[in-house]
Amino acid sequence: MFDRLDRVNQFTATHLPLLARFVFAAVLARYFWASALTKLDGVFTPSLGAYAQIFPRQLEAAGYDVSGFGAFHWLVIMAGTYAEFVLPFVLIIGFATRPAALAMVGFIVVQSLTDIVGHKADPATIGMWFDRASDALILDQRAYWMLGLLTLIGLGAGPVSVDALIKKRLSGGS
Repeated sequence: MFDRLDRVNQFTATHLPLLARFVFAAVLARYFWASALTKLDGVFTPSLGAYAQIFPRQLEAAGYDVSGFGAFHWLVIMAGTYAEFVLPFVLIIGFATRPAALAMVGFIVVQSLTDIVGHKADPATIGMWFDRASDALILDQRAYWMLGLLTLIGLGAGPVSVDALIKKRLSGGS
């Protein structure tokens, strides 16, 4: 009986990264891509909404005039925006999975802090762990996002991925 459980556990551990990548693709990829699209007026031109999303307090203090924002702000917006395009894609195909998942964790932490501090999210939106409600947008939902990403950081992309293909090619396999 325990041998059977061991085989099931091995199968699960081997294929869990593929499942984590699939769930990320099904649930979060379009969310991040849609978010990125709202931040661009052109390939290298951030929208006013980008400034409002990423630098809400500064934009409000500037009277919603972005002319006083500099290269630093532009760089942060462009890096964050293109991260929202690139990171989900490379995670889905399983390329550079561990660093991409780690970068995505960092992105979500920054996103969450921006929502809480920059946008002054109300307590119901932030939520609280170990309460009866499980539907808060920040602490509850994003904890689940992190779980899948932490799985990829710990286990890698799994056997069905670009990472596995590269590893196989580099080790001389066909």
